[in-house]
Amino acid sequence: RHTGKEQEVKGMYADTKAAVPAKADRDQRTGMIIPTIDMINTGRNILRLRKQQNLSVRDLQDIFGFVTPQAIYKWQRGSALPSLDNLVVLSAVFGVSIDDILALAEPAQELLGA
Repeated sequence: RHTGKEQEVKGMYADTKAAVPAKADRDQRTGMIIPTIDMINTGRNILRLRKQQNLSVRDLQDIFGFVTPQAIYKWQRGSALPSLDNLVVLSAVFGVSIDDILALAEPAQELLGA
């Protein structure tokens, strides 16, 4: 059973492919900017870093032990994000920090000095 708030949130993103907004949100109670992940640019980072390491999607599939490559393609398209565990593996495989993989929405970058 869904609460009204859950239905409201689902309705807000019904027309978007990404699960999070492209811009940082402002907390209504405190006025503080809430950082959000830019899924499209995070996907682009994953694609770029994979290519820089001369790895194929199949190589990553084997590293993760995935039966199919769909998750990796979803990450690269920005339609899904890797789990925290998978981000740790990606950062090790690519030789970069998790911060180099994740892209924040513009206002959050300015707020956090990224």
